[in-house]
Amino acid sequence: MTPQTNKTPIYWSLFNHHPWNFYIAATVKGLSYVGSQNKPFEELAVWAEKRFPGSPLMEDGEKLKPYAAELIEYFEGKRTNFTVQNDFQGTDFQVAVWNALCEIPFGQTRSYSEIANQINKPAAVRAVGAAIGANPMLITVPCHRVVGKNGSLTGYRGGLEMKTHLLDLERQRLSQQ
Repeated sequence: MTPQTNKTPIYWSLFNHHPWNFYIAATVKGLSYVGSQNKPFEELAVWAEKRFPGSPLMEDGEKLKPYAAELIEYFEGKRTNFTVQNDFQGTDFQVAVWNALCEIPFGQTRSYSEIANQINKPAAVRAVGAAIGANPMLITVPCHRVVGKNGSLTGYRGGLEMKTHLLDLERQRLSQQ
């Protein structure tokens, strides 16, 4: 058996826009990963091996410029939604949840049960939580906008400090309009 040589390359870059510092990655089909604040390259490498086994990781800031530009606009208050193409790598259920997250308006929040209802799986609240936890694209697929039923902040791959900061940033932008 010959090794497969047509593996999808994963292009990556370190996104650094004060105070934000995280890795982003894309395939030729679109953005596929936005990392956690100040996490090492290993977080990206582990994700890539799980979702794209054997695919080469290639640093290419030029290919990531369109994605970085939208993130900069978001952080500077010039963008409230992302328009870049995504390359979701997950189960059909996960992709349905991630698409539902993309529909949460800027500056608003939804509960896990509201997301479960939105995708017509009202009994799947825990599975929705697991899919949200597996979201590989922090910020651009806004899982930070999902809170507990009582409005409390719940787990976030980037940490609750990052989640709080993103929610505060969005609320602040809305109050300035």
